[in-house]
Amino acid sequence: MREKKPSGMSEKEYEIVELLRKLDINRPVALTLACLSSGDEITSREIEKNSSLRQPEVSIAMRYLKDNSWVDIREEKKTEGKGRPVKLYRLVTPLEDIVQSIEQRVLLESRSVLNNIEKLKRLA
Repeated sequence: MREKKPSGMSEKEYEIVELLRKLDINRPVALTLACLSSGDEITSREIEKNSSLRQPEVSIAMRYLKDNSWVDIREEKKTEGKGRPVKLYRLVTPLEDIVQSIEQRVLLESRSVLNNIEKLKRLA
């Protein structure tokens, strides 16, 4: 069953989400990647709004993207009022390269599964 598309997301972005989910990418990471897919800099608040994710989910997704060196995080001081600086995010790795990285992971996992099946056949 297809999940409901977040209202702030284009059809293309949501298709990216659905395909990433089929490749076992967790939902917050898939939604966040789709929001960043244009290559533009975006605030975490905009990601929350466009993806219908909550702030903690965006933070967890960002940690995953940062750990993979796929995203750049920049802080900008607020021009008025108090509070924390605004965080701005931008993909530093093109989406095509991220997809290629996911492809490599899937191929390695598939080879491992096939090797285990071959071993089982020999033992049977």
